[in-house]
Amino acid sequence: MSAISERPPAAAASAQRPTSISQLPGPKESLVLGHLLQLKVSRLHLQLEGWARTYGDTYRLRVARQQIVVISGTEDIAAVLRARPDTWSRPRNFASIARESDAYGLFAAEGDEWRRQRRMVMAGFDPEHLRNYMPTLTRVTRRLRKRWIVAAHAKKVMDLQDELMHYSVDAASGIAYGLDINTLENAQSELHDNLKHMFPMVFHRMNLPFAYWRYVRLPSDIAHDRRIATLHRIIGQIIAQGRERLRQHPERREQPTDLLEAMLAARDADGSALSESDIRGNVFTMLTASEDTTANTLAWTFYLLHEHPEAWERLVEEARAVLRDAPVAQALDELRQMPYAEACASEAMRLRPVAPLLILDAVRDTAIRDVHIPHGTRLYLLMRPGAVDDAAIEAPRAFIPQRWLADGAASVHSPKRLSMPFGAGPRLCPGRYLAMLEIKLVLSMLARDFQLLEVGTPDGTPPDEILEFTMHPVGLHLRLGTDAGMPAD
Repeated sequence: MSAISERPPAAAASAQRPTSISQLPGPKESLVLGHLLQLKVSRLHLQLEGWARTYGDTYRLRVARQQIVVISGTEDIAAVLRARPDTWSRPRNFASIARESDAYGLFAAEGDEWRRQRRMVMAGFDPEHLRNYMPTLTRVTRRLRKRWIVAAHAKKVMDLQDELMHYSVDAASGIAYGLDINTLENAQSELHDNLKHMFPMVFHRMNLPFAYWRYVRLPSDIAHDRRIATLHRIIGQIIAQGRERLRQHPERREQPTDLLEAMLAARDADGSALSESDIRGNVFTMLTASEDTTANTLAWTFYLLHEHPEAWERLVEEARAVLRDAPVAQALDELRQMPYAEACASEAMRLRPVAPLLILDAVRDTAIRDVHIPHGTRLYLLMRPGAVDDAAIEAPRAFIPQRWLADGAASVHSPKRLSMPFGAGPRLCPGRYLAMLEIKLVLSMLARDFQLLEVGTPDGTPPDEILEFTMHPVGLHLRLGTDAGMPAD
């Protein structure tokens, strides 16, 4: 089944715009449960995109008593995202699910809590600080390269997503917390083994109509509790090490060198500014979010480059021209000379966004165009359809990275206006610059020294898309080639 589909014709919309949710079109529903039994959570984004082809870019659903409006129009989505957090918030149950795991950080926070935490977190993601992150990222990327050279010489077939997730965790832990966890070289990683289960369980619970686990514990819930306990033990050690660094280097309280030091310094300077729970929650959030999003984007980019050899060859030319004799980029200025690498990632995110579905709740009465949206209504935002709309962009389902290099970014047909992989508005992803930095480092390292011999599923079919909070490909394997005499470093 193709994950990328055409937009519905304009005729699918009613000639007269409805003024209430009940007047919107939508799939047939049952009297009591609504559409609950029809929804397949792991493929929810594909299911919703399919219904959008039938019912238009604004339609309705219902799960028990919860009214849901689904929108896929780019302008409508942009308007909603600009109205956060005062009009729209993350689902109400998301905050409670995060709190019960003591994982309530910036991602889950709303209102004044979000504003207070964002000031602190954004300082660590300031684009001007990216130069300070390069030594850590270069070290981790060199390790990945060494690992892949060994695998290439052995003709080893690797689990692509697993490889990239190890890389992402190592990079994030080094940048945010000053720790060299090194899951790439450790055969077993307690941190990685427990982190990979977190988002799927949170997404599963968030989409249930009833929080059963607060009354009845199933084996999966007991296992989840054990993972949470293990992660908090590890996070406790990370925080303790950060405090020890501040004790040994008190000057870092004024000039922190990583995100954890900034949070701890703020906490110690003003106990009311940040709680210990805030610190734990944001350490948890950074570790969990960084593993999925960057790794999945890289996995999709690898796959699309393998499917489009002409794009791969152009990336190889750019990487070799910029890196020359260096196996890995050493400086931020080198990465800024790689616009095509960034274009490849941007095009992959347009076609295969790792966040194809955003879920929000109305915190007050509002409207989407002429449709009245009461307080408490749930909103599903489909992020892909507008970016692959035949009426909005040429060859919308083709992988054409060079479209991102063209002039005319202000045009309504520019992919930069149609594709919103990092969101938009006040809650634009704070880690977007860092994510692109990591992506360009890996792509340029890969293109300079390796051949993409195989990127695909074992049976050669296109990879399926599974939604577990973020969207990832299923079963992608990687086999690389390189020169026989290629040194590991």
